[in-house]
Amino acid sequence: MAIVGFFSSFPIVLQGLAAMGADAAQSASGLMLAAVSMGVTAIVLSVWFRTPISVAWSTPGAALLAVSAAPQGGFSEAIGAFIVAAVLCIIAGMWRPIARFAAAIPVALAQAMLAGVLLPICLAPFRALPDIPQFIIPIFVVWLIAGQIKKLAAVPAAVMVTAVLTWMSGGGLDVAATGILTAPVLISPSFSVASAISIGIPLFIVTMATQNIPGIAIIRSFNYSPPPGPLFATVGTASLITAPFGAFSTCLAAITSAMCADPDAHPDRDQRYHAAVMAGVFYCIFGIFAGLVTAFAALAPPMVVASLAGLALVNVLAGSTQAALSAPADREAAIVTLLITASGISIFDIGAPVWGLLIGGAVYLIRRGGRIG
Repeated sequence: MAIVGFFSSFPIVLQGLAAMGADAAQSASGLMLAAVSMGVTAIVLSVWFRTPISVAWSTPGAALLAVSAAPQGGFSEAIGAFIVAAVLCIIAGMWRPIARFAAAIPVALAQAMLAGVLLPICLAPFRALPDIPQFIIPIFVVWLIAGQIKKLAAVPAAVMVTAVLTWMSGGGLDVAATGILTAPVLISPSFSVASAISIGIPLFIVTMATQNIPGIAIIRSFNYSPPPGPLFATVGTASLITAPFGAFSTCLAAITSAMCADPDAHPDRDQRYHAAVMAGVFYCIFGIFAGLVTAFAALAPPMVVASLAGLALVNVLAGSTQAALSAPADREAAIVTLLITASGISIFDIGAPVWGLLIGGAVYLIRRGGRIG
């Protein structure tokens, strides 16, 4: 479970942090604290509620960062936006109207915004194909074959092939900036209204709509019933504590929660929380060596890590697109949201995801006569 959770999405996290202006040491710190945060939080919540509660970093949130313009104030301003998103998550856990607001965003629009964020990332391997076919073709073939055998093995298998190809391409592994054992890097946050609106609020919305709320639904589908408020407040607090070290968002998991809560984890449902606890332990171990992972990613030729991130998100893109377009009455609004988000426009320093939601939401309300739902 921990292998799937970490190695299937760490390239996206590195892409997102780099897009926000993080250097190698800051990226390693952010990856480490994100992994340790979700590990410790999973252990705390699972033991607290005796429930298999798996925690993750927000993969859709990382994808959002990867396609967002870097703040004018650099990575420190991005940290300020991460803090805004964390505070909103804490408020959502303590004050129900905020959680209801996030849940009230039409599913079609939330999923369309996510699809629009993912589309440019998922195009990366195909754009890189003419320049580095010696990397892209074997990575794609292994991803395809491994996914045919076991879907969850596709990305870890592609990561392994990428590591082998990178090592064979020559060049020494430079861990001078990151260290083999990662050291946290404290970054003083700075705040701006533009970054709060363009990064902080969309990060909160996409994390709530695609991670926290579905995560609660998955846990409940296995007949566990922890209260949502404390869960939201706890992952929000974890995000707030780790944000100054470069970690962008800690949230509830969906896929790995299902793996922990499944009877395969333990025949006795009252003992399945141990699976989430052990996954949390391994997340922490992986986080300690995040510097090594970051250094190895830096060794790869340009566009390789971005291509790996794109392949890792193909299934997420397919699912979000299907969910966005499933209701015929909402397809027009969803497509508008998707296209505006994917366009990458920025108006008044407000990014495309916000404009996608606003304009798509206007189309949604007009087509439904002002009614939501």
